[in-house]
Amino acid sequence: MTSSALPIGPVGGANDPPQVRPQTHVLMFCGEHLIRPGTAIATAGLIDVLGRVGVGEHAVRATVARMTARGVLERSRRGRSVYLSPTPSSRAALAEGGVRAWQSPVNRTWDGRWTLLGFSLPESRRADRHLLRSRLQWAGFGMLQSGLWVAPRAVDVERLLQELDVLGHVKVFRAHVDAPTRVAELVEDAWDVTGIARGYEDFLARWDRDDPLPTAPDDLARQLWLHGEWSLLARRDPGLPVEYLPADWPAVRAEHVALRLRARYEPAADALAAELVEVLDVPQVVDDRQERA
Repeated sequence: MTSSALPIGPVGGANDPPQVRPQTHVLMFCGEHLIRPGTAIATAGLIDVLGRVGVGEHAVRATVARMTARGVLERSRRGRSVYLSPTPSSRAALAEGGVRAWQSPVNRTWDGRWTLLGFSLPESRRADRHLLRSRLQWAGFGMLQSGLWVAPRAVDVERLLQELDVLGHVKVFRAHVDAPTRVAELVEDAWDVTGIARGYEDFLARWDRDDPLPTAPDDLARQLWLHGEWSLLARRDPGLPVEYLPADWPAVRAEHVALRLRARYEPAADALAAELVEVLDVPQVVDDRQERA
């Protein structure tokens, strides 16, 4: 889901949490605790959840309003309470994004082939061109030159772009690199390898310690921060062939740390979330004007 990976970055020292936008926290919570159809959380409960990661009530309500308007969340009523849940399409996208985020970023089994994609859109479709580029970046493509993109694995481009009405403007190939092109140079040209490595190094500085984020109120907060930061790294990392990366590539260590902490935080986070999440019977969808916290 392209909207699920929003910019985050380091704030303060290694004891401080990453800077994660409220929308990302909402999506991470939905992906972990509201992925089953029928599950929902009251507005007050979501305010409670985001308060644990330092997001105020006003920011939560504004974020929910935007996400509802875009069809990411839907509201439903039971009694006097209004509940929030992902829309069916959002649930599907969150499930797919979760799989992508926790796939290994270390590509040790590369078969030597690339997915090559070229496209040409008229100037009148500038917005579509922007959406296309964003979708390609999310899928791990890097830009070789204007209109020519490459990914180090097989990509189902038809499925990836089916909602964008651009398939008639793209050409896709599975190809090997041939002389005089060198793979190492191609990787450096198409991706910001230094920036990707720096992201993992920042992650390790924060999380590769005995007691990460010691000032966090609980493991639900730590889970949301961990998943938010790791999701951004997953979006930025295309899974480049490990043989063309530095020998001390930090994704290797970062993956071990992320998986270990994911398992550590899950039991307590699930228990805390279970106190707030409910299974609705047949919810009645409401609009913004009907909402009551």
